[in-house]
Amino acid sequence: MKAIVHDEYGSTDVLKLAEIDTPAIKDNELLVRVRAASLNPYDWHLRTGKPLLFRVLFGLRKPKKRGIGADLAGEVKAVGAGVTQFRSGDEVYGEVEAGALAEYVAVSEDAVALKPTNLTFEQAAAVPMGGLTSLQALRDKGGIRPGQTVLINGSSGGVGTFAVQIAKAFGAEVTAVCSTKNIELVRSLGADHVVDYTREDFTKGERRYDLMLDNVGNHSATACRRVLAPKGVRVATFGSPENTWLGPLAAMARMALLSLFVGQKMIPFSAKPRRADFETLTEMIEAGKVSPVIDRTHPLAEAAEAMEYLDAGHARGKVVITI
Repeated sequence: MKAIVHDEYGSTDVLKLAEIDTPAIKDNELLVRVRAASLNPYDWHLRTGKPLLFRVLFGLRKPKKRGIGADLAGEVKAVGAGVTQFRSGDEVYGEVEAGALAEYVAVSEDAVALKPTNLTFEQAAAVPMGGLTSLQALRDKGGIRPGQTVLINGSSGGVGTFAVQIAKAFGAEVTAVCSTKNIELVRSLGADHVVDYTREDFTKGERRYDLMLDNVGNHSATACRRVLAPKGVRVATFGSPENTWLGPLAAMARMALLSLFVGQKMIPFSAKPRRADFETLTEMIEAGKVSPVIDRTHPLAEAAEAMEYLDAGHARGKVVITI
């Protein structure tokens, strides 16, 4: 089968289109014919091996896994002996640790759900990591409730575009932070208020927020505390490589430590794939409450070019790969 692989860490130049074996499946796995995948900042970590501490998981000198890509949508072609929730022919979407940029992938039945009936494969592939991160961060870590004031920092990217919609679906009053060119986009997603970061610093504004979802990490925890309500919560998903060895882990450790001494909560967060949460996203999507935003689509052979574009940090929504 065709797949994008990397045998060393580095720039997008290390990515190659290669012929590799179709994966074998375990008892709890599905073999999925991937029709589309989407890119995430997570793929930058896989490709570069940064921050260096991550290489304990990814491989010290070279990648343990040649494949890359997490988000996918496709058709089930075979199921393991222990699979109970899916059968051959089902159209699914979900997430793998690595290897979604390939014609076939083996994926746990607990990390996928049936594809929303109103989405194409390309649209469904845009949902998993961004949608799951937003849902789990806002609901599980942020404890979002109707009527709360919620700020989304980084509202026009792969996570933020979902977060604005999901926060509105929970009945929150949403303030979105983005650049001038993305104001109309986030308003169309339901944002009640918009802060243009090229003209205004939200940490110096007068509004106070019950919940902040920070996808950027461009302000200190102290600055963010200023605009949080006394019992407010800041959930941070950002992956800024501020430290060669620890990356965002350094800032997240400081956040967790600060939470021990103040009334507000500072919570570092990384999503975990769960079928039940994908099913919740499916319900929201099929009800018309949430819709993926796709910036551009590339064929598999142009995966390196697509990843370069995402690395530049200006994608509006998701970058999708058709396979």
